[in-house]
Amino acid sequence: MILLIFFAMALFAALLYLALAGTGAIWAALGVLVLAFLAVNLLFVLFIALYALLLPRLEPGEGVERQRAICRRLCACVARWLCNWARLHVQVLGRETLPEGRYLFVCNHRSMYDPLSVMAYLPEQNISFISKPSNLKIPVVGVITRYAGFLAIDREDNREALKSILLAADYLKRGLCSIGIYPEGTRSKTGELLPFHAGSFKIVQRAAVPVVVACVSGGEQVKRRWPWRATKLRLEIVETIDVKTVKSCSTNELAERARTSIEARLQEIEGEEKA
Repeated sequence: MILLIFFAMALFAALLYLALAGTGAIWAALGVLVLAFLAVNLLFVLFIALYALLLPRLEPGEGVERQRAICRRLCACVARWLCNWARLHVQVLGRETLPEGRYLFVCNHRSMYDPLSVMAYLPEQNISFISKPSNLKIPVVGVITRYAGFLAIDREDNREALKSILLAADYLKRGLCSIGIYPEGTRSKTGELLPFHAGSFKIVQRAAVPVVVACVSGGEQVKRRWPWRATKLRLEIVETIDVKTVKSCSTNELAERARTSIEARLQEIEGEEKA
């Protein structure tokens, strides 16, 4: 949708040029269309970069008292923009089963488009992800996502990891945002589900909120299909683990249940696609 809006703006500029220059300038008008489209995209990026420069700096590991609505919207807009450029068609299944209020969003991880699809196509759910520290150190991206509620977790440093878990639980308790995690800890290069890190489920035990288990597939095909063919990404809500069950289970039990549910559904989807 965002690219369509940008294209419409560029088309208006090209038609205006054609009206002023005459019908004999049709090839020049096509050039204006291309240049105007690229210029609008560049202005979009420059606006985001300028806004990020105006935001107060945050110390490493520092949380936010409140979420900045514009940062949240920018995350959703940029995510949709990137999905559009990747020619990604996102299908969200099970949206109607999502619980009210805040929750921990748990999903498998196959491509960089996994969190982008959630931000772009479930913006009303206000899900902020926990990511590796290097991602939140990226210029522009890092500061905006942190003000949107994103957090970094350093799995190599237990003390710092615990601080991030406590901060995520605090966000959930205060209703600042829902928290998204990829318990595999990294992207699966083969599509095979990796072991889950149970420690990240400490967040939900401390916050006492439901766990939404989801599975994603398809985003890993973008690099093979782009730019000539579109790619379908499927994001499906598998189940919701209620608060009562969360309180009665250990982190290992929660991790195993979530992984088993995701693995079973991915196998079913694979079977459906082969049939």
